[in-house]
Amino acid sequence: MIEWFTYLQLAIATAAGLLCLGLGLAGRKPTDLSMGATLLVEVLLIVQLVVAIVAPLTGNQATGSLLEFYTYLVSAILLPIFGGVWALIERSRWSTVILGVVCLSVAVMLYRMLQIWTVQGV
Repeated sequence: MIEWFTYLQLAIATAAGLLCLGLGLAGRKPTDLSMGATLLVEVLLIVQLVVAIVAPLTGNQATGSLLEFYTYLVSAILLPIFGGVWALIERSRWSTVILGVVCLSVAVMLYRMLQIWTVQGV
């Protein structure tokens, strides 16, 4: 994992989550803005998957459990997909709130993945 990239992802996921929560609680249905913010979080997660596959080949080894790390990563990748599908099927303000919760959940999962990769002992 690349630390600065993870912090960038954390900032974007948190901002997207707060944006979607605010829009949803204000009564806005899913729009290009909320769906686009969630899509950006998803694209960054796909890039993180590529980084996580390539990093060990360049000497950047995880210090924690790889199984736990990849379980978090795959789960985090699936969350915005399922949240986005939900938002497309049920076009209500609560779908926008769900997108916000999904993005904030991804932020928490990213922080945990960083801990697994860098902090834990072997």
